[in-house]
Amino acid sequence: MQSTMNTSVNTQHFLELEEQFGAHNYHPLPVVLNRGNGVFLFDVDGKRFYDFLSGYSAVNQGHCHPRIIASLVEQAQKLTLTSRAFHSNLLGEYEQYITGYFGYDKVLPMNTGVEAVETAIKLSRKWGYEIKGIPVNKAKIIVCNSNFHGRTVNIISFSTDPAAKKNFGPFNSGYELVPHNDLNALEIAFQNEHVAAFLFEPIQGEAGVIVPDDGYYKGIRNLCTKYDVLMVADEIQTGLARTGKILACEHEQVKPDILILGKALSGGTLPVSAVLCSDEIMLTIKPGEHGSTYGGNPLACAIAMTALQVLKDEHMAENAEAMGQLFRNELKKLNSPFIETIRGKGLLNAIVIKHTDPDAAWELCLALKDNGLLAKPTHGDKIRFAPPLVISKAQLLESVSIIAESLKVLGN
Repeated sequence: MQSTMNTSVNTQHFLELEEQFGAHNYHPLPVVLNRGNGVFLFDVDGKRFYDFLSGYSAVNQGHCHPRIIASLVEQAQKLTLTSRAFHSNLLGEYEQYITGYFGYDKVLPMNTGVEAVETAIKLSRKWGYEIKGIPVNKAKIIVCNSNFHGRTVNIISFSTDPAAKKNFGPFNSGYELVPHNDLNALEIAFQNEHVAAFLFEPIQGEAGVIVPDDGYYKGIRNLCTKYDVLMVADEIQTGLARTGKILACEHEQVKPDILILGKALSGGTLPVSAVLCSDEIMLTIKPGEHGSTYGGNPLACAIAMTALQVLKDEHMAENAEAMGQLFRNELKKLNSPFIETIRGKGLLNAIVIKHTDPDAAWELCLALKDNGLLAKPTHGDKIRFAPPLVISKAQLLESVSIIAESLKVLGN
C-alpha cells in the first residue's frame, strides 16, 4: 500500500515547526487545522473534513457551538479567574446547577480529566479511612485491565499499557487489577476488607471502545453496595450524551457513588472537569487538603452551564442513539473483508481492521483524511469513530460513503 503523505507547502511549514520546537509525545495525522464549525474541521489550505474524533469526545456539542461561544465571550469580558482564595458570583450557581443536573449533593470542580480522576482517588481513600474504617495506608482501589484514566505517574501506576509505563517508574502502590467485564473477579477482589473503591470506564475508549455485557453496570452497583465499596465511574469520555444517554451508566439505570466528568463539559473550549458525589464522601476533604488554581474559575462555570444545557435543549443524547444505530448498521452493510469487528454505543464506535499489514489502520486513516474524514487509530488495528453529536442523517450517510471509498486503499 502507498502512504498518502502528500502535503502542501503551507501544511508542511506548520508540521516542521512542531517537529523542531515541540515535544514528540504525539503522532498526529499530517493535517494542520485552523477552523471548526459543527461536525466539520478545515485545514490551512481550506479543505473541509468530517471530524470523527471530536477532540476525543470533548466536542460533543460540535465545533464552536454558538451558544457556548457566546457564553465564553460574555464571561471573558467580565471575569475569568479569581482563584479559590475568594468567592465568585458564578461558582455557587454552577455548583447548584451541575449537582441538580446529575442528582448529587456536592461537586468539586477541576480542570483536566486526569485531575478529576486524581481527585476521585483522593476522595475514595479519604472516605475509606474516615468512614469505612480502613487502617491508615492500607486502602486499595480496584481497577480494570486495559484501563485508560490519564497519564500522571500515579495513574499510569495501574496501567496495563507498556507504552504508558516504560521508563517512568518507580510506580505507586495501592491498586489491584481485575479483568474488565468480569463480575466474578470483581467480587473476589472485593472480599479484601481494605478495598475502598472500584474505578472503571463504563466503556473502555482508549482500548478500542470495549463495550461490556448487558448487566455489567448493575452488577458493579450491587457488588459495591454489598461490600461497602465506592462505585467510581470515569465518564469523562462516555458521558455527556456520547453513548446515547447523558451518562453511559444510565443505560442500566445505575448511579455511581462518585461521578467523574470532563471533556465535553466545556464543549471543547477549555479544560473543565468535575467530580460529583454525596456529602458523606465529599466532606471528608477539609480546607487545604485539595485544590486547584483554576478549578471552578468563573469562565469555566459559565461555559459548563451552557454546555450542559445545550446537550438537553438540542436532544443530543437522543440523536447520538439514533445516529449510532444507523452508523453501525450502515458499516455492516459495507460487508468489507477488512473490517473484522464493529462495536459501540451511541456515537462512540470503533472498528477493528483485519489485514496482513500491521500499519493498515494508519493507512486507512490517511486515506480517510484524503477523502475528507478525520479519524485516528488506537492500539494499532482499531479506529474510533466518534463524530460530534449534532451530526445529521445525511451527513452520517455521506461519512459512511467516505469510509467505503477509503477502504479501497487496503486492497480488493
